[in-house]
Amino acid sequence: MKKRLSLIVFIGVISISLLILCLSVQLIDLHNLPQSLPMTYEDVENINLKKPFGKGVTANLDEKTVNVSGEKFSIKTLVFKLFGFIPIKTIDANIVETKEVYLGGIPVGLSIDVDGLIVLGNNNISTESGYVNPFENSKLKVGDIILTINNTKVTNLEELQKILENSGYNGEELTLEVLRKGEILMLGLTPALDEESGKYKIGLWVRNDAAGVGTLTFVDCDTLKFGALGHPITDYETGAIVPAKSGKIFPCSVVGLSKGEKGTPGEIKGIFMQGRNQKGTIEKNCQFGVFGTLTDKSKLIDPNKTADVASRLTVKPGKAKIVSNVSGVSEEYEIEIIKANYQPSQSDKSFVFRVVDKRLLNLTGGVIQGMSGSPIMQNGKLIGAVTHVFVSDPTKGYGVYIDWMIAAA
Repeated sequence: MKKRLSLIVFIGVISISLLILCLSVQLIDLHNLPQSLPMTYEDVENINLKKPFGKGVTANLDEKTVNVSGEKFSIKTLVFKLFGFIPIKTIDANIVETKEVYLGGIPVGLSIDVDGLIVLGNNNISTESGYVNPFENSKLKVGDIILTINNTKVTNLEELQKILENSGYNGEELTLEVLRKGEILMLGLTPALDEESGKYKIGLWVRNDAAGVGTLTFVDCDTLKFGALGHPITDYETGAIVPAKSGKIFPCSVVGLSKGEKGTPGEIKGIFMQGRNQKGTIEKNCQFGVFGTLTDKSKLIDPNKTADVASRLTVKPGKAKIVSNVSGVSEEYEIEIIKANYQPSQSDKSFVFRVVDKRLLNLTGGVIQGMSGSPIMQNGKLIGAVTHVFVSDPTKGYGVYIDWMIAAA
């Protein structure tokens, strides 16, 4: 009898321990939520239906009226309870209307005018005393973005040459304001007198623009503000985010695909003409993508193809779909969300997914470069966009929550 009782107690302790362990993981996710969140009434319903924080957690919307200096205000809070009666978390609920957007999924060409000059490389200058390399004698690095020279802003090669002609005749050291990985640096650079031309030169290879192919994610139905790519356009040498002064978005023609394999990412091969068929302007290049405003929505969106935006709180592991035009027509492809991170603050790589649709696997091998920005749908709502591929396994990729892209736009 005692042995049987001991066994029952042991099983009970183990069961309770496992329950506490499971709950602790879910409650940590809940605890990490910010103190205030924008959400719709439907989002609140979905939290209770989909149970993203565990089957034992429910959410109730409470409303109370407060009096401030004679004026009455309504305050809404979302109260999370364990087993329906133990309060464990309360956040301010900023109730908003359900947002509807045009769905993307179309490849686009993106061209950015850089707010400065990107340093690509350097070369020697032939002087009377031999070869001189101003770059090697300075603290500049490839990938640095030159913003000003001697307090004068430079955005193109012509402005750079004028500064050299006005400032370099005496071989004086130039003061460069440089952006490097988000940090502003003041560096010196001394031009050298070129023996052949008789002009002072700095021996730098620079450019003032960046371009690439990505996928349009969404367009606001009211303002035509758009979001694309899901991650920033970066310098291919350093990986640093390219600061955008302005830019343009164009239709893109897909001319081929290279299939992704383990260790070798695939790629959408697309072309676009920067001088023709501009469809809008780019205003921002940031952590969550490229953003701007369309001036012409033809060829980029289907006015009959819209979707409601879902809060990240409603995203959970399970079935979802990628919207992509890789086959030449816009199609939905089945994926499985493996892990959804309940991010308390803005961050990329919000969730991990796996491509399970055989059509897409046969066509691309999974996620390939150029698919970044492809909309991801769950339960008929837009929840995010494709951002990165797992190089070690092209069937897997990362997505970013649409919350972060909408906020950036």
